[in-house]
Amino acid sequence: MTRFALTVEFDGRPFMGWQRQSHGPSVQAAIEAAALAITGETVAVHAAGRTDAGVHGLGMRAHVDVMRPITPFRLMEALNAKLRPDPVAILACEIVPDDWHARFTCLARHYEYRIVTRRAPLTVERGLAWRVPIDLDADAMAEGAARLVGRHDFTTFRSAHCQADSPVRTLDRLDVVREGERILVRASARSFLHHQVRSMVGCLALVGQRKWSANDMSAALEARDRAALGLNAPPDGLFFLRADYP
Repeated sequence: MTRFALTVEFDGRPFMGWQRQSHGPSVQAAIEAAALAITGETVAVHAAGRTDAGVHGLGMRAHVDVMRPITPFRLMEALNAKLRPDPVAILACEIVPDDWHARFTCLARHYEYRIVTRRAPLTVERGLAWRVPIDLDADAMAEGAARLVGRHDFTTFRSAHCQADSPVRTLDRLDVVREGERILVRASARSFLHHQVRSMVGCLALVGQRKWSANDMSAALEARDRAALGLNAPPDGLFFLRADYP
């Protein structure tokens, strides 16, 4: 048996999320179906993260174990052929040691959230960014974001359905960058809670609208209560950028 590491790009709009679901299509199920068609083997694809419905991936890392002899290049090409027309692409494929695991070997995960501040509806980027129809104060958002960096109890910023054993996480980075009418929020951590990035971005948008201050961000964090959350941003603008490994 050979373990292959995959780098996966996907448009999350048609899917119920990364993880296999009984009630709709998923990225994981699409890759597993393609692998079955190629190898005749029922395989499980393990990923660095489990993205929600509508969330996108530019460099998701995953792995799959295959019995059939096949080179990484041929597996990548065959998967891409079988995945059509689903908006999923295998960007890279390589053989890794048997103890390498896309999820458990991962040292850091990086996300980017894209906000577009304009009154006109999105056309080309519809579903690929969150349109906010008023201007946002990116400097105030950056000040609010700084209050969340570090090791904290992020109960306020996690979904009520989060299955993590502990709400404590170390947020290594939460940057806010303005590029014209676009505001990018970049987050990095070893691991994130369910909805953590979207919840943080939603509250940062309130800061950008001057409905909240940086102190309100601190108060929400210290409350350790989901009821203290101001806003959960939609999935549209969230992208899994990459995962880091030893």
